[in-house]
Amino acid sequence: MSIDETQKKLNEYFSEKLEEFGATPKGVDYNGTESQASRFDQLVKVINPSQPFSVIDYGSGYGAMFDFLKTKGWRFEYYGIDLIEKMVIAGREAHKDYSNAHFTTDEREVPIADYLLAGAIFNIKLDESYESWQEFVCETLLHMNSLCSKGFSFNMLTQYSDADRMAQRPDLFYGDPLFFFDFCKRNFSRNVALLHDYGLYDFTILVRKNV
Repeated sequence: MSIDETQKKLNEYFSEKLEEFGATPKGVDYNGTESQASRFDQLVKVINPSQPFSVIDYGSGYGAMFDFLKTKGWRFEYYGIDLIEKMVIAGREAHKDYSNAHFTTDEREVPIADYLLAGAIFNIKLDESYESWQEFVCETLLHMNSLCSKGFSFNMLTQYSDADRMAQRPDLFYGDPLFFFDFCKRNFSRNVALLHDYGLYDFTILVRKNV
């Protein structure tokens, strides 16, 4: 299966999730509100909120990250990008009263932002081989880097999942944290952080461009 075919199947997969669970964490394939918030906590550590900022939510779903940022009282302009039109429509409807919330399927409509956050967009590879999906992730990271000026963050499932407690599913991608840490150090910035200490079976990487 090609990456394009995989992406098409993923769009169908998440459209069905949204249809089944609505604009909720399960609607974007998170286990629940608590684990979603825990992951968001890690991703936003790349942001310096001492002054107003702009942020791209890459693979935004219905915009849960906007709600998370709003609860912090930060001043920001939010751009949610998602390939699935139903997600974008749900995001626009849920946040129609907020002038700083923007949703689109076309990233050409979005300006270069201060920060980019990408939560759980690499986890499901379906029938793709490990090697081809890893290559796809690296290509996507290079592109993400071009969309922001101050830094970006992303997370993914980890190869360090406990085999005795959690059987690794063949349709999921369990990334090597050390590989991606090294890739980011070599390609993006000297200022890279690997977070793997928050009690979930994934890791988060922060790339800070201006420190």
